[in-house]
Formats: sequence, structure tokens, C-alpha cells
Amino acid sequence: MPISVEKAVVARLSSHGKNFEILVDPYKALDVKKGKEVPMDELVVIPEVFEDCMKGERASASDMNKIFGTSDFKVVAYQIIRKGEVQLTTEQRRKMKEEKTKKIVDIISRKAIDPQRNVPHTPQRIMRAMEEARVHIDEIQSAESQIERIVDALKPIIPISIESIEIMIRIPPQYTGKAYGKVSEFGKLKREEWRNDGSWVSVVEIPAGLQGEFYNLLNSLTKGDVETKIIKKS
Repeated sequence: MPISVEKAVVARLSSHGKNFEILVDPYKALDVKKGKEVPMDELVVIPEVFEDCMKGERASASDMNKIFGTSDFKVVAYQIIRKGEVQLTTEQRRKMKEEKTKKIVDIISRKAIDPQRNVPHTPQRIMRAMEEARVHIDEIQSAESQIERIVDALKPIIPISIESIEIMIRIPPQYTGKAYGKVSEFGKLKREEWRNDGSWVSVVEIPAGLQGEFYNLLNSLTKGDVETKIIKKS
């Protein structure tokens, strides 16, 4: 369903002393920034490129051809969004920042540990530490790309590090059928071997913070009949 003019925001690209603006759905525009394809009728309010949306001044075809190499609206619109700035409202930024913060906290709680006690931090503790450290969350940048910077900011507040471990496991033949896929999805399979008795021996790399969750999975899949050994920490 097309967005109304009242809820639209301006996407703007300035180049060679010229402004190019379009009115867009803020959330669909951010999908485009992330590389997604969005139908034009869901993305833009008015299929026109402006020099100034507020004044209704349209950009000239010659300027678009000079800067974008074409005056085709779809091509120009996508370039404006992907290379330019989408002017979000305060409420939109607040909501997006909340969602991004929750995702970052979830990633850190799953991947990081307290190296002093060798246990993961709870999401609540990570959130408190982020507030104390006054960590900046970029609502546009991906959560994954912000993790290293944020973990570094938390180190003066709490003992924290992102570590991975390699665990060697041996699963008896009667459980390998259902266990193989689950284990392979959980972590990175470094090597594996099928023994003559039908058992499966493998080395799996996982984030250290997921060690307890991984053991619970193995016990559930094998009714506790599994052998494990940590062979490497990094």
C-alpha cells in the first residue's frame, strides 16, 4: 500500500552543487539501503525527482543525465537512496535505535563471555554496562558491524571478551541421523570422521558464550550419551 505524503520523508543526494530529492517511505528506503529490491509504488510517494521537495522545484533531466548518467526515475531514485541520506523523523530513529540495541545485546550475550569466570554475561548486565559506558548505537549501521567497537567500550565496565572454542564430540551411531544436521547448523564444522562402528566424531567451533547451550543441545539429541572435549580456545 502506498505511503501518504504526511508520513513520507525526504531522501537527498547532493552532488556537483546540485540537490536531488525524492519523497519516500522511510522504512522501505532503509530496506533499499540494505540492498533489497523494493517496488517503486511502495517506495516513493511521487515519481518525481526534485531540487527542493518543499518548494516543488523539479530537477532537470539534463542535471540528472550529467550526474547519474540517466534521467530514468527508477535508476535515479535508487541511487539517491543508496548513496544519499534518508531524513528520518525523531520517532523513527528512536524506534530503530531500540530495535538495533536489542539485537546488539542479543549478539553480545551469545558470543561474549566473562573471561575471569568463563561464563556468558546476561543480556541485562550487558544492557546496564552499555548504559554506563554511554555506548552510541547507530540505527542505520548493521548490528554485526558495531559489535567490536561496543565490546571495546564495555571492557572498562565489565570483564568481557569475544572468544571461540573448538569442541571435539563423539556421537553414537543410533543418534547420528538427527544430530548431524543440528550440530552442523549450530557451529562451524572444522573436521569430521565416521568411525567403523558408525559413530560420528567431529570438531565444532562455536562462540564461547554458547557453550552451555551447545551441551544442552547435544544431551537432548543423544539422551546424554555423548562424549565432548574442549581442544582449543581462541
